[in-house]
Amino acid sequence: MTTRLLWLDHLLTFMLTAVYGSDSTLEGLRMLLPLAVLLLLVLPSHAQDTTTEKPAVLLPLPKGVCNGLMAGIPGYPGHNGIPGRDGRDGAPGAKGEKGDAGLAGPKGDTGETGVTGVEGPRGFPGVQGRKGEPGESAYVYRSAFSVGLETQVTVPNVPIRFTKIFYNQQNHYDTTTGKFHCNIPGLYYFSYHITVYLKDVKLSLYKKDKAVLFTFDQYQDKDLDQASGSVLLHLGTGDQVWLQVYGDGEHNGLYADNVNDSTFTGFLLYHDIN
Repeated sequence: MTTRLLWLDHLLTFMLTAVYGSDSTLEGLRMLLPLAVLLLLVLPSHAQDTTTEKPAVLLPLPKGVCNGLMAGIPGYPGHNGIPGRDGRDGAPGAKGEKGDAGLAGPKGDTGETGVTGVEGPRGFPGVQGRKGEPGESAYVYRSAFSVGLETQVTVPNVPIRFTKIFYNQQNHYDTTTGKFHCNIPGLYYFSYHITVYLKDVKLSLYKKDKAVLFTFDQYQDKDLDQASGSVLLHLGTGDQVWLQVYGDGEHNGLYADNVNDSTFTGFLLYHDIN
């Protein structure tokens, strides 16, 4: 056979394999149609060949074509290939929904005091508050007296009885004894203003049988003299204060009439808290 005839033989074999070896007959027929057209084109050109040509060398069948009419037994599945390389990073996804609030953390340390800000504008006056409840009335401590002499004193070294009353509302001055009795402990002010006539005067103010203030006035002939004295004393409850002439009877020139007075006054400045 010539080389062209050998090719024809191979083509026929391939056509038969395509028909009988395919899993689907319809698919085999689709493959047979173009091969038949190729065969018709080849046959006329082989009719002119002579036998003088050298024997043709058989060429190998196309890969995948068997010499017989039946397909071979399917081979075993191949092994898995090596994993491919990691692909490129994808584009950022859409922003997810806001998650639930987490648990409150522990309280932090107190920070440093900030700088004092600028003083703001003055606000509007507020609404007037309600009237408060009446408070307890403060107790007022009162102790005062003011008395005058009605007769000329003749007896020395005894309390002088001032019987002319100007003020003695609390009755803390006793006109029968001539002494002031302390009922409210505290600080007191005492003063006396006397008229001196006919004799010299030696006068002293006593507190609890002790002279604390002295006054001496020397009478001027045919004239009326005035003498006075004052003092602050702290008294306790039960203390007594009075005036009396000291010395012999020659120095008792205290005098009073309807136009001239000799007075003795005292009052509480403030009481003791305790």
